[in-house]
Formats: sequence, structure tokens, C-alpha cells
Amino acid sequence: MGQEGDAVLTPTTEEDLADIVRGANGPLSVRGGGTRGPLPEGEAVTTTGLTGITLYEPGALTIVARAGTPMEEIEAALASENQRLPFEPMDHRVLLGTTGTPTIGGAVAMNVSGPRRVQAGACRDSLIGVRFVDGTGTIVKNGGRVMKNVTGYDLVKLLAGSRGSLGVLTEVSFKVLPSAATEATLVLDGLDVAGAVKAMAAALSSPFEVNAAAHDPQSGKTSLRIEGLEGSVAYRTDALTKVLTPFGTVTSIAGAGSADLWRAVRDGQAVAGEGDIWRVHTRASAAAQVVADAKATASLLDWGGGLVWLRVPEGLDLRARLGPHGAQAIRVRGTGAGALPPEPPALAALTDGIRDRFDPRGLFKAGLAG
Repeated sequence: MGQEGDAVLTPTTEEDLADIVRGANGPLSVRGGGTRGPLPEGEAVTTTGLTGITLYEPGALTIVARAGTPMEEIEAALASENQRLPFEPMDHRVLLGTTGTPTIGGAVAMNVSGPRRVQAGACRDSLIGVRFVDGTGTIVKNGGRVMKNVTGYDLVKLLAGSRGSLGVLTEVSFKVLPSAATEATLVLDGLDVAGAVKAMAAALSSPFEVNAAAHDPQSGKTSLRIEGLEGSVAYRTDALTKVLTPFGTVTSIAGAGSADLWRAVRDGQAVAGEGDIWRVHTRASAAAQVVADAKATASLLDWGGGLVWLRVPEGLDLRARLGPHGAQAIRVRGTGAGALPPEPPALAALTDGIRDRFDPRGLFKAGLAG
């Protein structure tokens, strides 16, 4: 076990991490690659010493890696076998103006999911197994290393998106999918947000397997992605163009241009800049009103309008503006209101009970405040 800059504890084994947790006398500030900005006060612990792919079976569509493994290492290994993570995890560095290295454990802890979520599901839907150290210092394993072995109480789904509040992830297992042979993006220009939501709904409800739908209000561009075999993509692109013609002129982007466009959407680049950053989960039908009421300096719609990224002036109480829409607003960067929206009393009682079970001393609660 080492220390990073003589300030951050860097366990190199699961047992080292368990010893740190058992010996902790106060809150622990757990971090991965440090791409999401400053974390709350507490004894700093990083998972970057827990690194490496421990199992990769391309034929079984399965990969297992320690939590601190850099995302680029995972993606490179998968690309060598023409495979990929289905959920298209975002890289927060441009959006938040941070440095560091994204890790696979951080993606799981935050349930990070990109544009392909509308078809492939979230990070938790590809996750098939976890190992973690809970607040008592116990090493816990749940799920398996192949899809058929996922049994028992589903801590796999519970850990994804828990923000480290139940324990520190040490190893994660995923099902993976083959990479697409080709991709194309259809673009509509000049739509307002309401019109873009209607166009995205038409595309997503069509039989042409659109796997990403986004709208950038700053540029007025609405983008829709199709992936697959070359002949299939060509046919579906032509057919979808006819569906979209009532909404305006349709242009097409293929290859690297399409990939670059969706990388920018995935990483929320349209809202990068000075101010507070929020992500809002809402009904697609309410997205236009959310954007209007937020009076944001920049916005971006993903998931057909189900996810809205917003950049607003520092300290703005965004939830007060969005209250009537039932939207769930999460502060990704900034100060003021809590990062997470308040839970209804019944749900809060349930989640508090689960956290008390896995973290009876409250070592990991600091992570929920940041």
C-alpha cells in the first residue's frame, strides 16, 4: 500500500483497502481517477492502485477488471477484439474542466451512461458482477464473471450509481458487445426544442433501430444515429430520411465525422464553460419546458429529450425553477443546493436503511454531499 503525494492512501490489494476501512476513525473521501472534480473532506483514499484486467473472454463477451483500471485500457483491449462496452460511458474532463484519468470503477459508481442508453441500457444493465469493501471492512462479492452466473440478491444493480455510499468497488465484471461495422448520423437543422423532441420521438419509435437521439439548442441541430452492417445502415438511413422529411431538410454524416459528433454529445461538450453544470432527468415531452424555464446559458438534450444538460449562472437554485415538471435535477458542478435531489420520505427511509446496513459507521456518506 502506498500514498499518493503523501496525502492520498493508495491500496494495491483488496486486503489493504479492507484494513484501511476497518481502521478508519472518520469519513473517507474515496476517489477513482479524479475526473469529476474536488470531493468532500475526509481521509482520502484512491482506487488507482487497484488496476488491471483480470479476465477477458471475447468469445463469452465478458470482461473483468479491477476498479482503478483506466477506461482507455478497457476500451483498447475491447477494440483489439472489435468489441465495446454497450453503454458508451462519458468522459467528464472537458465538461467539468478537470484532469485525471477516467476509471471503470468510477463509471460504475456513477452509473455513467452515454447516448446509446436509449437502446443498450445504462451501465448497470451491462454490469454482471462486483467485488467491494463495505463500511465494516468486509470484502463482498456479488454476481459472477459470466452472464449465466448472476444469482442471489442483486447488489450488482444496487452498487451501480450508489456513488460509493455503500462501499468501495474493487472489481467489476461486464458483458460486452461487438462493435458496429459502420455508423451514420442524420441531422436536421433549425428546429426549436419542441420540434426537435417530436422529430426524435418519430425516429426512436420507427422500426429503423435508432440508437442515439440528441439536440443542441445553440446550433439548432438535431442528430440521430444508426449503426450496424453497411448495407443495413444504408437502407435504414434512406428509410429514416423519409420519416424525418416533414421536419425539414435532412443531411447525413458518416464515419469519423459521425463518431466525433457523438463523442461530443456523450461528453456534454455543448454546455462546457463557466457556471454551474446540471443534468436533469425528465420526460421527453417536458424537455422543451425544462429548457425554457431553466433560462440556461447553454443546454443539450440527449436520450431523445429524457436527459437535459444545463449550464446556469453560479449558485442558481435550478430546482426551484423546475419544480412543477417533476424533473430530477442533479448538480454536477457548482455550489449551493445539494448535489442530489431530496428523496420522498418513504424512499429516503429505505435508502437510509440500506446504507446503514452496509456502512453502519457512516464512513462513505461524504460522497453523497459532493
